[in-house]
Amino acid sequence: MRKITSVMVGTLLPAFLLSGFMLSSAVAQDKAAGPAPVTKVLLENDKVKVYETIYKPGDVNTTIPAGSIRIVRTLKGGTLLRTYADGTTKPVVLKTGAVQYIEAGPAYTTKNTGKTVIQTYVVQLK
Repeated sequence: MRKITSVMVGTLLPAFLLSGFMLSSAVAQDKAAGPAPVTKVLLENDKVKVYETIYKPGDVNTTIPAGSIRIVRTLKGGTLLRTYADGTTKPVVLKTGAVQYIEAGPAYTTKNTGKTVIQTYVVQLK
């Protein structure tokens, strides 16, 4: 009985420790990226997608539809940081009530680097 217990502990314990280490690494990577903003789709068909996005401070949006034209109205302003695929960054200040026309362009992610909640209303052409 002791031999079976020691064999099981000898093989299972390292497996549990390794799986716990791998899980904590994945969680750490998710926290480093930041939580995703809340996106609510209001209308979608084959020609257009209309949605609202709410960024809390620290939220990171990795699903920017950079390959399409968008009209963005800022309902609540704040500061975002765009990070492009090549590593360059660009701070973007969104003013409440402003409307932007954004052409299709290179892919990027955005992070709310400010201390306020940012809310946008987006019309994306497909």
